[in-house]
Amino acid sequence: MIEGDIRDANVVRRAVSGADYVLHQAALPSVPRSVADPLATNEVNVTGALNVLLEARAARVKRVVFASSSSVYGNSPTLPKHEEMPTNPLSPYAVSKLAGENYCRAFYQVYGLPTVALRYFNVFGPRQDPTFAVFGPSFPGLSLPCWRGEPPTIYGDGSQSRDFTYVANVVQANLLACEKDQAVGQVMNVACGARYSLLDLYRNLCEAMGRSLEPAFAPSRPGEVKHSMAAIDRAGQLLGYAPAVDWNAGLSQTVEWFSRGGA
Repeated sequence: MIEGDIRDANVVRRAVSGADYVLHQAALPSVPRSVADPLATNEVNVTGALNVLLEARAARVKRVVFASSSSVYGNSPTLPKHEEMPTNPLSPYAVSKLAGENYCRAFYQVYGLPTVALRYFNVFGPRQDPTFAVFGPSFPGLSLPCWRGEPPTIYGDGSQSRDFTYVANVVQANLLACEKDQAVGQVMNVACGARYSLLDLYRNLCEAMGRSLEPAFAPSRPGEVKHSMAAIDRAGQLLGYAPAVDWNAGLSQTVEWFSRGGA
């Protein structure tokens, strides 16, 4: 375990030394935070990604798998989102993730560094920080107030929908992206190919927790996407990916983990 800042090239150099594969997950992931402080988001998500690629190339790693985001698609009404669609990032966070994808593509095409970019759709699961928005910025559903029996806050009217993806599915996709040569140079969605509204999530969450809390509503946050759902055909074809854990099972496992106090 190496603790350090991804913006520090010396730290990154130590981290990739002797590695065969680099799974680049480090980021400042918050859309609202990126709106409030776009410079910090750029430094971590863009300059940090560039550090990873430079040091991975120097260390001659076999492959870099980059964690991108569904936010690069923006607010297009077309569903499901597929990789051939035009990108239209709405927030500095989304812009930074698209920049990371483009750097990955450039390092493969120009330097021959094998790279794969995976566009995650609202990842959730055990070990996620409960003080952060586990199910996305519109609804910090597993926040500490909710577990204390306090009303959660839904940003917007709750009709916005997401393709919630249990973390084990993302792990599966990353490992497959290391193995499959046909994935090199590609961008792929990683999700479940289904969507639920935030109100659906709220009802399911209350049922799983055995609680009945009336949510508070607040205005939508700038830069948020209204609806999101993934086409996962490309990941299926190139990686052999298929989500192993569905929404209900993932939610149950997540609630169980938080109910144990994160143990």
